[in-house]
Amino acid sequence: MVTRFQNFFVNFKFPRIFQSLKMSDESWAPPQTIDELYKAFQPGHVFAGINRPTAGARDDKSVDVGAAPFQLYSLATPNGQKAGILLEELDIPYDAHVINIGRGMQFSKGFVDINPNSKIPAATDTVNGKKLNLFESGSIMFYLAEKYNKFIPPKEEIEKRASCMNWMNWAQVQAFVTGNYGHFFVYAPDNEVGARNYGVNRYGMEVQRLCSVLDQHLANNKYMCGDQYTIADMACLPWFDLLRKQGYHHKDGVKTMDFLRMKQYKHANRWADMLCERPEVQRGMLVTRGHPKPWLNPDDTRFSHLKGKKSKM
Repeated sequence: MVTRFQNFFVNFKFPRIFQSLKMSDESWAPPQTIDELYKAFQPGHVFAGINRPTAGARDDKSVDVGAAPFQLYSLATPNGQKAGILLEELDIPYDAHVINIGRGMQFSKGFVDINPNSKIPAATDTVNGKKLNLFESGSIMFYLAEKYNKFIPPKEEIEKRASCMNWMNWAQVQAFVTGNYGHFFVYAPDNEVGARNYGVNRYGMEVQRLCSVLDQHLANNKYMCGDQYTIADMACLPWFDLLRKQGYHHKDGVKTMDFLRMKQYKHANRWADMLCERPEVQRGMLVTRGHPKPWLNPDDTRFSHLKGKKSKM
């Protein structure tokens, strides 16, 4: 028997926006192997020329090496910006090299020799005359903070140091979730409407939850570790800053800052505004943005005012 309630939905014409959200009646079943999905979805995909299920170098090209003891190989994405901020805060000599991941430079032999995972950032340091390879943003930051004994609580302050490491690792989750949200919101195939709705809903909700975690923590803390500015702040800032500013805009004009209602995170925005006032942070966010150090680029003076500028604290 069809009730009046059921009959209403049978005959109701959903507005266009809801029609695109309706679930398919088909049930998904996996093929025998994932290779069948590769064949179906890789051609024409925005990352088709980059994504493969295997690791290793794809050419014999080397990477550039400068004169400074520390060499950074990166791109000014949020993950890359973390290391850039710390290097500028430490004020140590370093050379930066742009790794264009859209062109697959992360798969060159020179880069893979440093980071077998082919992800930015990667770096090398000269220790006792020998080259030390570094990769993963958190690992690079921890190494530098330990080496220079700055921006990390000392080992004797067990609770503060543990808190710093807690938030450093939390930032890795933040990066993974936010990046997946961005993929479905901006880069996934246009015709995969169901997959995009599912992905944006799944990861968008989790991004908001993580922003809520950040916001609630900063309601009672000036910095991520109380009153002390640490590598935890530098690690947690870039992805949040991307979401609240100009990152992940859909081609239809919908902006993530509005879509996720980023202004609601008042305490996290206060914290991010405070950090972004620091010249070191401003420079660090720019490192490898089309130029190793854009504030030193003679052909583009937009950021030249940041040269040599230091914060008061």
